[in-house]
Amino acid sequence: MTPESQPTAAPHGHATDPHGTIETVFRIESPRVIAAVARLVRDVGIAEELAQDALVAALEQWPRDGVPDNPGAWLTATARHRAVDLIRRRENYARKLQEIGRTLETTTPPEEPAAPDDIDDDLLRLVFTTCHPVLSAEARTALTLRLLGGLTTPEIARAFLAPEPTIAQRIVRAKRTLATRNIAFEVPYGPDREARLGSVLDVIYLIFNEGYAATAGDDWLRPSLCEDALRLARLVAGLMPKEPEVHALAALLEFQASRSAARTGPDGAPVLLRDQNRRRWNRLLIARGITALGRADAVSTGAPGPYALQAAIAACHAHAYTYEETDWRTIAVLYGLLAARTPSPVVELNRAVAISMADGPAPALALVDTLAAEPALREYHLLPSVRGDLLLRLGRTAEAKAEFERAASLARNERERQLLLRRAAEAS
Repeated sequence: MTPESQPTAAPHGHATDPHGTIETVFRIESPRVIAAVARLVRDVGIAEELAQDALVAALEQWPRDGVPDNPGAWLTATARHRAVDLIRRRENYARKLQEIGRTLETTTPPEEPAAPDDIDDDLLRLVFTTCHPVLSAEARTALTLRLLGGLTTPEIARAFLAPEPTIAQRIVRAKRTLATRNIAFEVPYGPDREARLGSVLDVIYLIFNEGYAATAGDDWLRPSLCEDALRLARLVAGLMPKEPEVHALAALLEFQASRSAARTGPDGAPVLLRDQNRRRWNRLLIARGITALGRADAVSTGAPGPYALQAAIAACHAHAYTYEETDWRTIAVLYGLLAARTPSPVVELNRAVAISMADGPAPALALVDTLAAEPALREYHLLPSVRGDLLLRLGRTAEAKAEFERAASLARNERERQLLLRRAAEAS
């Protein structure tokens, strides 16, 4: 049905392909560079431009001088110096800002007053800033994919199934709104923090998912994004320990991250959940997930929220030492509860997968066929992928082959596309 690497170190030293190294490093480090610079200039749009300036400098210097031992730190330092230059050039800034600009190169930024529940983390500040309620939910998501996910405008447009100009305007307006409203680059306190919490959790989950199954490109996994999202989820759990959904999200990410080493083969190709070597699942992360899910239960006072239900589903997989031991019937029930709580055709598609494992492919295929007319799934490659798997299990091989080929034509990630083409060939 749907596919399920160890974190890789950033390239360094003398690279044989500096331009390829620069592209890889920038894709990994750009969220941190933008977050660090945004703390100085207090404008995410300008911060992104300065990060791009640092990339241009790397393209000019690294092929000539070699890739530095710590390329991420080099990019951050270069962007930061350009931020200082920008502050100095602005004649309309007050003298105080001009003085700050003159001293930034040789001094570290002054520490801000610390509150008991404050965490000094630039990426977390950036997440809370992009989740400000002055932005629409669509704008928050697009801006997050751009700044923290590193996706291009065309990639985001494909993810939203929207025209590129629409997405480009959405991102530009979001940056302009944050700048013109003078939104503070901070992790807020009290009611302001609580008001943004839902969006912050959604954004962290979005970042993790982009790392867990990349929307586009040649790599199936982007481990650095998974690591950032997991770290942010743990930080937010420390900031807001009485919020059950915070712990539930942390649990969900711990469970999902535990499978990373088994989700790709030696060549980087995706490995289906049923084919994974579960001895490679990280039992420490699974234990952390169980603990976090227990914390969510302990502070919950009502029905489980969406992340609690998803974490419970992930826990069912984590507790199964073999694919055959998976409690698919419970998973199907949990997906039913999730569909009632947050109706979504994607949730229904996942429920169909669970039903197929619990009750057989025929009832699941009937459910999948009812989803075919859903506009949100019209270009969603996993719909024909799931349908192809169900048809294959029913012995309808020619139809299964056609569905896998259609799924491959819709897939934007090259690794996933190759997997689907291989399944089409096997079906025939």
